[in-house]
Amino acid sequence: MSAKAEHYDVIRKPVITEKATMASENGAVVFEVAIDSNKPQIKEAVEALFGVKVKAVNTTITKGKTKRFRGIQGKRKDVKKAYVTLEEGNTIDVSTGL
Repeated sequence: MSAKAEHYDVIRKPVITEKATMASENGAVVFEVAIDSNKPQIKEAVEALFGVKVKAVNTTITKGKTKRFRGIQGKRKDVKKAYVTLEEGNTIDVSTGL
């Protein structure tokens, strides 16, 4: 598997919410990432895919909610998000595709 494919396995998709938009005003971008990825892997993937310098990576894991599907108890998957702070002068436009 190529290095680029591994980076796409780490970074799943950008998160576009009100909170993520507020973070982008401070030079941060939010991505949904693989649950088993760590901060150095996330930093390397973002720098390789987008060609930017990363200052810091903060991660958070949101536990999946318990929901009912047609009367049967089910559980949503756990989601890991990465708040990637970029160095001054670097930007990523998540509204456009790669």
